[in-house]
Amino acid sequence: MTRLRLRSLLLCLCALLCSVAPASQAADVLRVLAWPGYADPDIVKTFEQRTGSKVEVTYIDSDEALWQRVNKNQSGDFDVFAVNTAELQRYIQTSLVRPIDTRALPNLTRQLPRFRDLKGIPGIVHNGGVFAIPYTYSEMGLIYDREQVKTPPNSIKILWDPKYRGKVLLYNAGSHSFSLAAQALADTTPFDIKATEWPAAVQQLIALRRNAMAFYLQPDESVDLFKRGKAALMFANYGSQQVKLLQQAGLDVGYAIPQEGALAWLDCWVVTQGARNTALAHRWINYMLEATPGAVLVSRQGLSNTTSESPFLRSQDRLIWLEQVEDVVRRTQLWERVMSGDRASKVLAP
Repeated sequence: MTRLRLRSLLLCLCALLCSVAPASQAADVLRVLAWPGYADPDIVKTFEQRTGSKVEVTYIDSDEALWQRVNKNQSGDFDVFAVNTAELQRYIQTSLVRPIDTRALPNLTRQLPRFRDLKGIPGIVHNGGVFAIPYTYSEMGLIYDREQVKTPPNSIKILWDPKYRGKVLLYNAGSHSFSLAAQALADTTPFDIKATEWPAAVQQLIALRRNAMAFYLQPDESVDLFKRGKAALMFANYGSQQVKLLQQAGLDVGYAIPQEGALAWLDCWVVTQGARNTALAHRWINYMLEATPGAVLVSRQGLSNTTSESPFLRSQDRLIWLEQVEDVVRRTQLWERVMSGDRASKVLAP
């Protein structure tokens, strides 16, 4: 073989290797989109060592940020992400997620019975396909200052008690606020307010606004407001996670699940329609159902997992999983009017 032919052969081999290497590397990379605390570095490292893969984690801090990132996922920017069951519906409706092969998830047997019953959880199963696997959850209970509230509250109606005017800390979101109002009205469905029920729901929130000390969005913000404002009560959108943060801040608080039941979000792992490595995505979901990731959620985040009983709940506590609401745009619009101080007639005006 001449030197010229040998050189040509070597150049061809190099070109071939360069064209193959990126594809091989891409197949071993898992792109994860998650909330803070769902994929801590040590948890990720164990998965990488076990699978020989590389995990790239991107964090989000709101449902809308999650939607924007996944909605732009046409090029397959992510393989797997975490989303609550109520938000999940629009991802399914727009074909942004794909069914999950439960046969590839042997650790499903480790989950508590109520989480293994996928058909019993609203929004997870569609047309016979399983689109999400429950991972972590938190209830929206009532946090109270033990000094100001001597007896643990047993009803959400305590948020409306005139005794606590200016001492109640609330979550700033129209969707959850109207669900809370519906619970207080008792005969109104939290996620499906009928046309004739809107006036009563609006009046309920206007009354609640009168008791409000402030409104928060993020857990850390709620801790700061609770401490500085010396709040008596808080509607805890992040539940036990906020209890943990308040206790770490040195506050003596109690936690109660109302007799009406607590609204609760259930975050699940799902696989994107544009996933490049569905097998690795399934391995990730299966790994997340092991004991260590679940224990980390409890100890570091104050969140419950789906494989062991929650240390934050009693056996009699009732959870109401969030569902897709009848009109999120209308709820948001009316809530903004309530927040601005409008009277009921103006809030409900077209």
